[in-house]
Amino acid sequence: MRLTQLIGRTIKETPRDAELPSHRYLLRAGYTRQYSAGIYGLLPLAQRSMAKIEAICREEMNKVNGQEIKMPCMAPKEIWEESGRYSAIGKDMFRFLDRNEKPMVLNMTHEEPVVFLARTELTSYRQFPAMMYQIQTKSRDEPRPRGGLIRLREFTMKDAYSFHTSEDDLKNYYNEVHNAYNRFFKRTGCKNFVSVLSDNGMFGGKFSHEFMMLVPSGEDTLITCDHCSYKANREIASSPFVTKQTKVMPLEKIATPQISTIDALAEFLNIKPEDTCKAVMFQNKKEELIVAFIRGDLDVVEQKVTSLLQMELHPAKPETIQKAGAVAGSTGPLGLNFKVCHVVIDKSVSGSESIITGANESDFHFKGLNLQRDLYSQLAEWQQKKITTGDIASVNAGDPCPECAQPLAETRGIEIGNIFHLGTRYSKAMNCTYLDQNGKSHNPIMGCYGIGITRLLPAIIEESHDDRGMILPIPIAPYHIHFCALNRKDAAIHDASEKLYSDMQAAGIEVLFDDRDEKPGSQFADADLMGMPLRIVMSSKTLAEGKVEFKYRDNRSEIEFLNLNDLIPKLKNLISQEIAQFQM
Repeated sequence: MRLTQLIGRTIKETPRDAELPSHRYLLRAGYTRQYSAGIYGLLPLAQRSMAKIEAICREEMNKVNGQEIKMPCMAPKEIWEESGRYSAIGKDMFRFLDRNEKPMVLNMTHEEPVVFLARTELTSYRQFPAMMYQIQTKSRDEPRPRGGLIRLREFTMKDAYSFHTSEDDLKNYYNEVHNAYNRFFKRTGCKNFVSVLSDNGMFGGKFSHEFMMLVPSGEDTLITCDHCSYKANREIASSPFVTKQTKVMPLEKIATPQISTIDALAEFLNIKPEDTCKAVMFQNKKEELIVAFIRGDLDVVEQKVTSLLQMELHPAKPETIQKAGAVAGSTGPLGLNFKVCHVVIDKSVSGSESIITGANESDFHFKGLNLQRDLYSQLAEWQQKKITTGDIASVNAGDPCPECAQPLAETRGIEIGNIFHLGTRYSKAMNCTYLDQNGKSHNPIMGCYGIGITRLLPAIIEESHDDRGMILPIPIAPYHIHFCALNRKDAAIHDASEKLYSDMQAAGIEVLFDDRDEKPGSQFADADLMGMPLRIVMSSKTLAEGKVEFKYRDNRSEIEFLNLNDLIPKLKNLISQEIAQFQM
């Protein structure tokens, strides 16, 4: 491809709202253009990279017996109602009416559409295990699009769905896909990535893993242990926080004038924050209050509460708080109106026999509150069912590891893939069945496996760039070689560069030819910005010596001068060696 013909111009100025390096360089290098918040178009260079990523992905999915399909981007409301997710998912899902006033959605994920297919295509135990995958456009009304291609409202994903007759079969296949993901990410040029335990979120199921690119600009916080293999997203990370042991005390209501924070309460009572219990409040779609109680020195992870209750949460409104009988700054479990609220109690306080909480009355708190004596025993059975106990605490660096008790560490990462155990969450809800060898009907057990195709390119750039531009790994670079011909007004340079360009194309070498009449500095700056892994430069000086200048974009070695006579076989061999480094 000639630069004079390439659609996609380079930009010298850094876009004002581009915070991440990948966002800046993809715009400046002419890879992408923005249409609206979270909506981008891919220009030819980016499209070539994406096509290579997709090709590697297909190879790895085919190796684990995946069969490629293509499901629609939109679906009727009814199949999402079958699973119960139409009403469970909030504003993230695009909903619309077609011309016949039929309610439709844009699929943000494809569990429902794939089970719709499985109901008619997988009917006998002889067809299992089976896996269907696609590379498809997804739509999600992301509330906070950011980072260019990192967090989008429209994006491309590879999603795969496996169907099994037993949990053991699913687990074995889950591990196969896990290994395939490791191969895929290595083959695409990812260097610093890990798989971590994660939250199943809206997908359901028992366990899941995320594949994370470890970069400082990552939007997710990962909790890791340097002493064992423990790795988890903060949204699911745990630590053995213990209940503060205190002797049983009588319940006592005490005056705490103008006290509305844990720190102020601890100072007023001359105790430590860990001796108290604090409340964090949300509300659900029905505008019922969700009150999460946790040890005073810990923080609540909203996603943990969401997963525990399986409901979408929003900030609590003052009127919702008041209606439930709670008082901001002095919220406690006693006196709440359980008709319009749910209570979540973290394990750090669930076993306490004497805690300090709010009294749901301004300027007052309770001392010696015993959950069993003062709360559970006073509630009717239906009220007790609106109390959930679990792990909702945030884990931080320095907290003990749940597996080896050594101090945990924090790092940042970008999610580039995920795998989920789904179980029969969707097959049962949507009445997807098969017959076993005895003619008995069963719901297949499912797994789900996603890769963010669009997101992977910027994630790689986040870990592979310098202050001049991106440094793309050869397996996914749009072209292997950036060829700069200097002073093409010189007839000798013009003819020799045209011949070399033609010879490289004939040999199957992917080359981007800078055939512009630009100064060397401008050509080199654009080459650095665009990030092709290899560069050759022809000038009057090198041509006079029958050579070209060769260098690596990552500056791993000094500039070399290669003879024109045997340049093509040398380049082909070098490219093969470079690609081989990314194989597993």
